[in-house]
Amino acid sequence: MITDTTDNTATTAGTIFYDAECSFCIAWANRVTPSFARRGFRLSPLQTSEHSLGLAEMAVQFSDGRQLGGADAVVALSRYVWWLKPFWLLGKTPGALPILRAAYRRIAANRGCTAGACITRRRSRSLDWLPLIVLPAVAIALRNIFVDWIFMWLLAFSLFSAFKWLTWRRADRSGVHPLRSLAYLFAWPGMDAQGFIWKAADERVSTADWVAAVAKTLLGAIVFWTAATGALTVTPSARAWIGMGGAILFLHFGLFQLAALGYRSVGINAESMMRRPLFATSLADFWGNRWNTAFHTLSHDLTFRPLARRLGAIWATFSVFIISGLVHDLVISLPAHGGYGLPTLYFAVQGAAVLFERSRPGRAIGLHRGWRGRAFMLTVTAIPAYWLFHPYFINNIILPMQRAIGGA
Repeated sequence: MITDTTDNTATTAGTIFYDAECSFCIAWANRVTPSFARRGFRLSPLQTSEHSLGLAEMAVQFSDGRQLGGADAVVALSRYVWWLKPFWLLGKTPGALPILRAAYRRIAANRGCTAGACITRRRSRSLDWLPLIVLPAVAIALRNIFVDWIFMWLLAFSLFSAFKWLTWRRADRSGVHPLRSLAYLFAWPGMDAQGFIWKAADERVSTADWVAAVAKTLLGAIVFWTAATGALTVTPSARAWIGMGGAILFLHFGLFQLAALGYRSVGINAESMMRRPLFATSLADFWGNRWNTAFHTLSHDLTFRPLARRLGAIWATFSVFIISGLVHDLVISLPAHGGYGLPTLYFAVQGAAVLFERSRPGRAIGLHRGWRGRAFMLTVTAIPAYWLFHPYFINNIILPMQRAIGGA
């Protein structure tokens, strides 16, 4: 329950104004009051405050007279609470603040708050998919401005941003505070918008979890940097593969895991993207439950379920792998100027192998469990990896990126 401090003799850092006619705004204010109160802020309703800023959005009035509203207020306040500091850092990034302002306005426009309840307005489905067309098209139009490896990252980020928007738009956001949505859109790599926004963390974070994530982050950085600087006396191709392994360890097993632990420690359901993939006991277990769960969640919701209703589970499963291959072809082969179709072929093999593993002959020889399943998984994923990260990608993307970063 919010207790509005009215003692004007107390020294305060400022006043945070919230909408007292919106139920989730009240719930958010109740949640953050202790954190901001410890830092000298008080919370007060916009509707009754004697210091009304004339804004129909969250606002803050600092003790030095500064007044901010909307995304500007969110960024300014984020520096005072450790788990909100990613927003503050993001807001300080050149070009990020206008995007945050637009996102905040868009989020606020999608709800109407009356009589203590927030009602989600009817939305246009075309806005869900529009960024998936526009953002990659813009990235491709700019390809001649950048070197190939930077273009690859730009194209990958455009697809990532479009998918983030799509999953967020399709989630139930009624009664969700903009901060939760902004955290999902800009400070979390996962694709389960519904789970991130609504579910509470169901497991405790241990010290061992933190230590392991930090160790993987540091080890990945060391491996990547060692490969990039040319300190390893190996062939260029081997150096590229080692560097890619270090990058995956640094990002997916390290930084992304640290982010998941941080969110879970404050009660947000942020599931690990990598769940001990080498312990998978089948190929289906590897792709469905352990490796890059963000992409699995995305493909299951957007591709498998709609296709399964029309084509059945078998063809829907194979189609998911083909679509995954086409996406990887776009991000890998297009910037590399070659190797077209090889990533798609790799994922076609994965899809066919999963279906065989689930078939009666596959189950009869034990490919779906135990050591046979693990051996089958390692064989099918590792040996054809040469098609996924083909020589065009190694020579035209990875090695130039390593030379640019490490100076080797």
